[in-house]
Amino acid sequence: MTKRTLITIKDGKRRFNHRIAGLAFRDGHVLVHRATHETFWTFPGGRAEIGETSTETLVREMQEELGVTAVVHELLWIVENFFDYEQKAWHELGLYYRMEIPEHFPFHASDIIHRNEDGKNSLEFKWVPATRDALIALDIPPYFIADEIENLPRSPKHIVWHDGNLDRP
Repeated sequence: MTKRTLITIKDGKRRFNHRIAGLAFRDGHVLVHRATHETFWTFPGGRAEIGETSTETLVREMQEELGVTAVVHELLWIVENFFDYEQKAWHELGLYYRMEIPEHFPFHASDIIHRNEDGKNSLEFKWVPATRDALIALDIPPYFIADEIENLPRSPKHIVWHDGNLDRP
């Protein structure tokens, strides 16, 4: 078995990370997850590994986190994301895809529908309305996605996003 190497660079209080995430939709909702010790939510995904394509990363992450095989569709955003987290300055290159997960994966309009242990993190997943207001209320970075969730781009869109310590709009 080949050694797995996540694409992350650590430089003192700075970090570079290559993250792949997917947006899965069902019945007007989008799937989100969080580590249970966090207050914010994110779109499911994870760090890419050296030698792995971005779509392979997303399929692997959904298998590990959800136990299902995702179908990866079009690339929505290429995001150069700059933010502060755990007293470190992060520079993240993120690729966000539309994805499809099997119909047998649970759906509920408000409850936690899945839990998983991912390393030292306990993850929980839920479906939330795929609307700007719902995503703003949920606190789900990167925050520009809330403004675009109801009108996804027709071709990949490059975004440079700075969250830092900025107040939410």
